[in-house]
Amino acid sequence: MSDTPPEGTPRADGPPTGEDEGHTLAYGHSLRHPATRGGRNRSDAAAAEGPPGPEGQKGGSRPDRGGRTALERKFARLGWGFALPGLLVVLAVTLFPIAFSVAMSLSNVDVSAGGFRLSGFTTGHYGLLLGSERWRYAVLFTVLYTIGTVLAELVLGTLIALVLERLGGAGRSWMMALLLLPWAMITVVSAQLWAYMYNGVYGILTSASENLTGEPVQFLGTRFPAIISMAVADIWKTTPFVAIIVLAGLMMLPKDVTEAARVDGADAWTAFWRVRLPLLRPALTIAVLFRILQAFGIFDLPFVLTGGGPGNATESLALLGWQVMFTNLDFGPGAAVAASTAALVLVGCLLFLRAFRSQVGEEEAGT
Repeated sequence: MSDTPPEGTPRADGPPTGEDEGHTLAYGHSLRHPATRGGRNRSDAAAAEGPPGPEGQKGGSRPDRGGRTALERKFARLGWGFALPGLLVVLAVTLFPIAFSVAMSLSNVDVSAGGFRLSGFTTGHYGLLLGSERWRYAVLFTVLYTIGTVLAELVLGTLIALVLERLGGAGRSWMMALLLLPWAMITVVSAQLWAYMYNGVYGILTSASENLTGEPVQFLGTRFPAIISMAVADIWKTTPFVAIIVLAGLMMLPKDVTEAARVDGADAWTAFWRVRLPLLRPALTIAVLFRILQAFGIFDLPFVLTGGGPGNATESLALLGWQVMFTNLDFGPGAAVAASTAALVLVGCLLFLRAFRSQVGEEEAGT
């Protein structure tokens, strides 16, 4: 019996009998590649071009120094292109007024019948603020008011969110709809509503206090009751916002973590304080930051409810800046009040974020 294979059968040491040297088999691999231009064969040229990237491209899709491929860089440029119109709007309506206020606060402002004109450079407006007892009280009032209302809203909002989490079904939907009513109401309208209830003559709260104590309480007539009354109106309106954000955070928490804590013997309070609350910190951070920004720049509520009174008891920084600039027509000091308010808000938010990150870093290092 002959050892020679039949004609046309492929052999391990060469191409099949009767085939050309460049013949390609049915599965697509050539046994002998013809030479390419420049004296290199195809395998050498492919090796010189480099390995294909993740997207199937050769050489050109190699990651850059940041680790991004060409396709990722293309999508990043596309994203910036889509975001550019919104960024321009933010630049026009937010950053430009702040920059113009800073420029006005550092300039001599000449007011005339035709408008105002900026000339020269001065820091006297800020010196005037630092020496003003009214400005110092406005700063103290705004800071304490922000801290008190944000803490109250955070506690009440978290409690409401825990109750809504337990309800479920149609009950949760109805309660969420009721909660959104104060938040959806315009602040001017809600402030006017509370002004009617606080009215010293026909207010329902004044009448109720007289029936309970035998003497009507003037909620907006003296310093301390006016501050508390304004804080109550603010907390009533903005607590639903915190509750919705905390509820969203609670719904995203993994159930197995709480179940594991219960299996380990933790009661409801321990499971919430030790397990669920640390996981809620991202949602709580968002709520606190939004509320700091809103509470520190509060204007419409004291403007409608108290007008900053009695005296200047409820005068916030925003209300003080409006009165100085548009009532007294002192544009330089008014711009200095606005610039100082923006600076204080920025410093407060940065300090809060730094404290939050350091606390999270210490916990991660401890674990």
